[in-house]
Amino acid sequence: MLEGKIAIVTGAGQGVGRGIALALARNGAKVALLGRTLSKVEATAEECGNGSRGFHVDIKDGEAIKAAVAQVIEAFGGVDILVNNAQEVPLGTLESVTDEAFLAGFESGPIATMRTMKACRPSMTARGGGVIINLTSSATIRWDMAGYGPYAAVKKAIQALTRAAAAEWGPDGIRVLNIAPHADSPGLKSWIAARPAEAEAFFKTIPLRRIGACETDIGEAVAALCGPSFAYLTGATIPLDGGQANFDG
Repeated sequence: MLEGKIAIVTGAGQGVGRGIALALARNGAKVALLGRTLSKVEATAEECGNGSRGFHVDIKDGEAIKAAVAQVIEAFGGVDILVNNAQEVPLGTLESVTDEAFLAGFESGPIATMRTMKACRPSMTARGGGVIINLTSSATIRWDMAGYGPYAAVKKAIQALTRAAAAEWGPDGIRVLNIAPHADSPGLKSWIAARPAEAEAFFKTIPLRRIGACETDIGEAVAALCGPSFAYLTGATIPLDGGQANFDG
């Protein structure tokens, strides 16, 4: 399905990013795995096979992003797929989240997303198009936003950038989508440990009554979205959450 395609996945050393990278590789893509801990992304690259490689990048450093994308293009010849997964999460109440944590959420989230999209766009355009998958969250549409405001604000900004990129770059053949996953990632496990009662109640609202597996549920869905079967889908938010959320935009 993705044979001959070159994919970049940020934050690919563990969790959802790792699952997406493995699924893309299994479907034929050569994957460039970007992350802060080189040993982690190199280990995942070895699992991926298919000529995949790990690259070090601090996603909050704009120049580092440009350099990493340039290294991928030099090594692999271009970019067809970009998955913006890396994110520092500013989770907590308005009073508890510090300015530093909130800024880090924006720097690693929407700002990094915009920078990485812009760095990859010329190669995608030259290759006749591409697919960008950005990660958002069902937290953006919670009816009870208490404790999730800073996190939702960061993720909502990513959704706006996705819609803008889809509209502006569609004529270049570039499709841009959001996914909002529930997955058994290290981040989710930390949240369960910190808020067990809330987590138990939350899981009961998922119609499929389970959390998605990073590779087989989330990764395979991303691989499918990047393939030819979804060539007419862009600008949308796909809730990979077992039916728990209802996105309207």
